[in-house]
Amino acid sequence: MENLDFPLWLRATHLINFVLIGMLLRSGWEMLSSLPRLWWRNDCAPGTEWLRFTRRKLPKEEGVYTSLMDERSLSPLIGLPGRENIGLGRHWHGLSVMLWVLNGFVYVILLFATGLWQRIIPTSWDVIPKAWDSFVIYAGFGVPSIEHFQPYDALQMIGYTFVIFILAPFMIASGIAMAPAIRSRYPWYVKLFGGHQGARSLHFIAMVLMSGFIVMHVSLVFLVHREYNVVHMVFGDVDTARYAQALVIMLATIVAVLVFWIGLSYWTLADRPRAHRLLVPATEIGRKIFLNWMRPRNAEQSTYTDKDISEFHWTNGLPPTEEESPEWIAARENGWDGYTITLADDINGTTKVLTMDDIRKLPQTSYIATHTCMQGWSATSRWTGVRLSDLLAELGPRPEGANYVLVDSYGLAQKMIDNRPREPFYAAFDIETAAEDDSILAYERNGKPLELYLGAPARVRVESNHGYKMVKWVRSIRYVADYADHGDGRGGTREDSALQAFNGRI
Repeated sequence: MENLDFPLWLRATHLINFVLIGMLLRSGWEMLSSLPRLWWRNDCAPGTEWLRFTRRKLPKEEGVYTSLMDERSLSPLIGLPGRENIGLGRHWHGLSVMLWVLNGFVYVILLFATGLWQRIIPTSWDVIPKAWDSFVIYAGFGVPSIEHFQPYDALQMIGYTFVIFILAPFMIASGIAMAPAIRSRYPWYVKLFGGHQGARSLHFIAMVLMSGFIVMHVSLVFLVHREYNVVHMVFGDVDTARYAQALVIMLATIVAVLVFWIGLSYWTLADRPRAHRLLVPATEIGRKIFLNWMRPRNAEQSTYTDKDISEFHWTNGLPPTEEESPEWIAARENGWDGYTITLADDINGTTKVLTMDDIRKLPQTSYIATHTCMQGWSATSRWTGVRLSDLLAELGPRPEGANYVLVDSYGLAQKMIDNRPREPFYAAFDIETAAEDDSILAYERNGKPLELYLGAPARVRVESNHGYKMVKWVRSIRYVADYADHGDGRGGTREDSALQAFNGRI
């Protein structure tokens, strides 16, 4: 006979949660391995980490060590997908989050709709001494008698209430705080967590707590009255005579899920562009619903001031060499005299070449913003420059059929996906993003000319996106009809080589 405390919907959502939480954890470990360090301070200065998973020591000098140099490779048996694939790891994490939240929402709604919430959420302070009694028994390596479970004992009730209604929502809240779209629109929210690094560290701590709960929860299923637990979870009834059958089914299910987790890694690595084609449109659903409407307003915010400016700024990518760009080297040695940026309309074939003096004559804008890299580091600076909308206005009205703005660099990509010779770095973004007030061509940082390693003499800032969309050492800015006609067709060098998403808002 089915036990009403363990209906089919409850067992189904538990199984789905088990599958998804494994995907979440494994993809999260892949993301952490791309920058295996955690900070509380936003500038991620060398030697100030509170925790690191690498023996490498950071040089004190800025601009000589890139975050890609710090990346570690996880086995596909551990990470999803593993082998230094931060882009695909982020896509799997995003998809898993969406499904996990949806499954959790269904679970909570049904929990209250059926009245089963009363067996999880304590309704009396009597739960405290009863939970202490259970703790003492467990601490002595004992097992509370079956009478303690109705169907859970007091200690389990407190644990489940904490995980379902406090820990899980906190993981969601801290994860959202790491999104550039949130940070640039609602900086006060990010500051509640201690900034980007505070949110990242707290998210990690919550992950550790969740992992510990899962290990404890699964262990107790098999160690405490398993003849009841296993039958409840598999069949939803109270007939302990079916224990052996239920145990076989449960163990087979666990093995199948483990195989599925690892299979996802190897399926992804077998054809990474294929995985990119499937995962990015799926995760774009979440960005479209929750993030794409948000527009940054760093110039208007007062949450971050000049007092919050970071002492240290990481980088990804090194300045062009003589071999990579003799034009950039020549301009640098000549005090940027002769350095030009080409504005172009690829649809009508119109071009206009501007010098840095020309650019500095255009209306100036300045704001404080926190730069975030998809690998995890961050830094807060005051950026000064000209809005892309004002810059592109030098070409005249936006041409009909121009759907994107494409920016390319004098610098080269750090690596290509197929190990072909490195190509000039580029990024594209939609017209709406280019028109945001905080999408600028920056030529100063913190009131001084832009540093070489950060893109001097001019770099693009798109504050609603992660840093891989912000081209350094800008060569040209162009209207294009479709980014699919450029590079490998995925919208930028990091999209092509690291399989990031075209939309870098989270």
